[in-house]
Amino acid sequence: MRYMDEYRDRGVADGLVKGIKQMVKRPIRLMEICGTHTMAIFKHGIRTLIEDKVQLVSGPGCPVCVTSIEEVDRAVKLARYPESIVVTFGDMLRVPGTHSSLQQEKAKGSDVRVVYSTFDALKIAKDNPDKKVTFLGIGFETTAPTVAAAIKTAKETNTNNFLVLSTHKLLPPAMHALLQGGDLHVDGFICPGHVTTIIGTSAYENIVSTYATPCVVVGFEPLDILQGIFMLAKQLAEGRAEVEIQYRRGVKPSGNLQALKVMDEVFEPCDAPWRGLGVIPGSGLSIRPLYKAHDARSHFDLEVAPSQDPPGCLCARILRGAARPPDCKLFRTRCTPSTPVGPCMVSSEGTCAAYFKYHMD
Repeated sequence: MRYMDEYRDRGVADGLVKGIKQMVKRPIRLMEICGTHTMAIFKHGIRTLIEDKVQLVSGPGCPVCVTSIEEVDRAVKLARYPESIVVTFGDMLRVPGTHSSLQQEKAKGSDVRVVYSTFDALKIAKDNPDKKVTFLGIGFETTAPTVAAAIKTAKETNTNNFLVLSTHKLLPPAMHALLQGGDLHVDGFICPGHVTTIIGTSAYENIVSTYATPCVVVGFEPLDILQGIFMLAKQLAEGRAEVEIQYRRGVKPSGNLQALKVMDEVFEPCDAPWRGLGVIPGSGLSIRPLYKAHDARSHFDLEVAPSQDPPGCLCARILRGAARPPDCKLFRTRCTPSTPVGPCMVSSEGTCAAYFKYHMD
């Protein structure tokens, strides 16, 4: 694993930690807005190395966690239609809705299937022409292009029973909402490498110019994260606010133009509900009229009643950096990975799951 070892060198890590501590004259607060970063930070003990100088706060970077309860309820309602096959990525299966989950519906006999690729769902549709097969479009800009490509392929191949329930989210509008909310103070953002591989760095320029909050696009190995924190600390020490790329081996400033093109062809921005942040204008993706035949909302009645988080659950506050999992009275008592109350404990990228797995208080 020589390639991996290059990004896990203890001597280099020690040097970066020393550099961060020398650079930071007053404690700073940085938010990682990616669930993969959250897990990596806990796994490699990065918080404990720099906690006297840098406070790391987890934001709304887990796509399953920010999916609203109403969106979960729609998926549950969809699964109950007898002509329906619901296809999803695994993390969504156990997320609780108001009264049920996809896992519970599957146990009752609904046809709910887990896949690892959007095109696996397309194959299921081709193999079951008498059923309406709906893929749950969950995720940020990283997964949206593959879903768009599957919808486009379904149209071109006349696979008319392949549908998508799009609940995709766009990350930059959520960053704006966090900073506009008034109850969050962060000095800088650790931006996700995989999302930025698609959208490019220009998506963060308005955040930097409007709020004077630096952004650094960071990879997922421990040295990536430490170097990203060092770069943010250096900007703050020098009084700068810019968009910089640490993850240069994966990210180009222009992003992935082909992926952006197919995403723009199939989807259009829409207002979208976020758990913990409410409805954020222009933060979602709906299917364009040209591809309406593949929009699950055009085939099923998916209206659901408004809902609220379970009593005592602090997932909403945790997702906007206003609380930590140990602040929640349900954490490690009623809410555990085997009996999750909120999505932050369900998802493999959830903040509560990270605290629980790595025994953090």
